[in-house]
Amino acid sequence: MTHWIVDGMNVIGSRPTGWWRDRPGAMRALAADLEAFAQSTAQPVTVVFDGRPFELQGDALAVKFASHPGPNAADDDIAALVERAPRPDELTVVTSDATLADRVRARGAAVMGARTFRRRLEGGAEDAG
Repeated sequence: MTHWIVDGMNVIGSRPTGWWRDRPGAMRALAADLEAFAQSTAQPVTVVFDGRPFELQGDALAVKFASHPGPNAADDDIAALVERAPRPDELTVVTSDATLADRVRARGAAVMGARTFRRRLEGGAEDAG
């Protein structure tokens, strides 16, 4: 079983949908998609967002906001989650950020690109890759 850790803003930013005009709305939409994914796959999913926390939750989805402001804040928290994991080989981090990908791979986690994962959420890819 894979535990997915999603770099939320990286996935949102993987498509030019105008998300920047309604950042909280884009975050809510991604959280809803991730909730559905977690329920349909019965695999744990954690999403980490940058920015100021607001009410955003799911029954099957763990939502976290970066623990500090500034550049790479969510990346640092994602890397820390991987470092603290008892079985990092059971984690797949979703990001297209090369530096974060290198950091988590070095700790034993797998990585899936944001666009590839977005296609998976939309039903276009069935592999766990």
